[in-house]
Amino acid sequence: MVQMSRRDFVKVTGTGLALATLPGFIRSGFAGVGAGDNPYNFYFQRFGIDEDMIRKVMAEALHYGGDYCDLFFQNELSNSIRLQDNIVNSASTNVTLGVGIRVLNGNQTGYSFTEDISLASMKAAARTAAGIASGSAKAAPQTFNATKLMNYYETEISYEDVGVKDKVDMLQAINDDVFKQDARVVKANVNFSDSENYILVVNSEGGIASDYQPMLRISVGCTAEEDGKRENNYFDYSVRDDINFLTEEKLKRLPREAVARTVKLFEAQTPPAGEMPVVLAAGSSGILLHEAIGHGMEADFNRQGISVFSDMINKKVAEDFVTIVDNGTNPHVRGSINVDDEGHPSEETQLVENGVLRSYIHDRISAKHYGVDPTGSGRRESFKHYPLPRMRNTYMKNGPHTFDEIIANVKYGIVAEQFTNGQVNIGPGDFTFYVKSGSLIEDGKITGLIKDVNIIGNGPEVLSRVTMVANDMKMAEGGWTCGKNGQSVPVSMGLPSVLVSSITVGGRG
Repeated sequence: MVQMSRRDFVKVTGTGLALATLPGFIRSGFAGVGAGDNPYNFYFQRFGIDEDMIRKVMAEALHYGGDYCDLFFQNELSNSIRLQDNIVNSASTNVTLGVGIRVLNGNQTGYSFTEDISLASMKAAARTAAGIASGSAKAAPQTFNATKLMNYYETEISYEDVGVKDKVDMLQAINDDVFKQDARVVKANVNFSDSENYILVVNSEGGIASDYQPMLRISVGCTAEEDGKRENNYFDYSVRDDINFLTEEKLKRLPREAVARTVKLFEAQTPPAGEMPVVLAAGSSGILLHEAIGHGMEADFNRQGISVFSDMINKKVAEDFVTIVDNGTNPHVRGSINVDDEGHPSEETQLVENGVLRSYIHDRISAKHYGVDPTGSGRRESFKHYPLPRMRNTYMKNGPHTFDEIIANVKYGIVAEQFTNGQVNIGPGDFTFYVKSGSLIEDGKITGLIKDVNIIGNGPEVLSRVTMVANDMKMAEGGWTCGKNGQSVPVSMGLPSVLVSSITVGGRG
């Protein structure tokens, strides 16, 4: 297998070098794999393959007459550093390399993978995947046609060019700043991770697509103590971007937000339990939309008749001012992808348009079942997994109201601001979510802080009970990872401030 350094990669793609100032780091002019670069020769070299090898592997995969096959090559380089109690207590580097081979035959899927990207090993894996078919061999394509893609996360520097010492110094400075924020802080931890994921997808219809997918995540957590009571909280960023994302202001904001979120919990109370209006705050409250509603719109759950939305296409599911999308094209957002793991270009998919359910989230298999085009949503955790219809960035679009109008319309209720975990039953959409912090609303005004609240309800019912939507939509800034069928993928979500007329709130009593 031919391996290439980053600087060799820069030469292959013809990217020039440019220098600029950035405190603590060197800017190298790295531009990632641009969508218009036609970088397949680079990928062939990186994986040690060529078109002739691909055709031979596909011929093996189609030997027994499968309808379709694809090859998913992946090489991911990732690093993580954790600083806790003023010392680096863990650091790791991981390299993933391999190919997954999928054969489709009617409604059947054969899948196999190998970490050995030699012709013999790939042909053996292809024979395993081909075992679902029974018939005459089909020919592999003679030519491959590049899929035209946009690039939603251009970068300028590789994480391979950012030294470990630079990262540790950055984390240490953040750690020191946490303790400077408030004398009540007794513990701090700072976590940093980066990854660079290279994928190449080739299919038996002659399609070929590639992507360079960067990812950064940095989180700051702290514990504070007051009068024998302890509280903890955190703040984080996660983006598809390079180290230049972490400007001086963002680095200062991390400890400031983490400490502010923590110490305000000393003033917060747990409200009485009951059925009441709930305002979902703009931003990361979109996790409820993702879990309680978004999963129910993934096409495999509907194709199998599991989801409550399985017979709701073109039916009214919310008020006219509610529009929900799943979008893979938001620049630099964590869940964005230039191309899905089946080789389909990313797009914005309108799930709910003006209150009417218009589409599900489709991969190749579900799109064929429903007679529609894939939505660029076929995603997998790695080459060891087959693709499934998965969310990317799921959010509700702006509505006609304002935040102040929403608050003024609530006699007694809560604002749910920070969600930390929850459980959802995908079929009916029943959920339980834990709200770590929020606010109390009394007589149309915010009167205090709340904490430690559970909200319990049903996703489709909550959607139908959305009575006001503000014009302040925000995307979540932090790192969310979605699990489904044993596979995890990075996602994001967002929400404008939303009034739900009634949700069960589990508080005091």
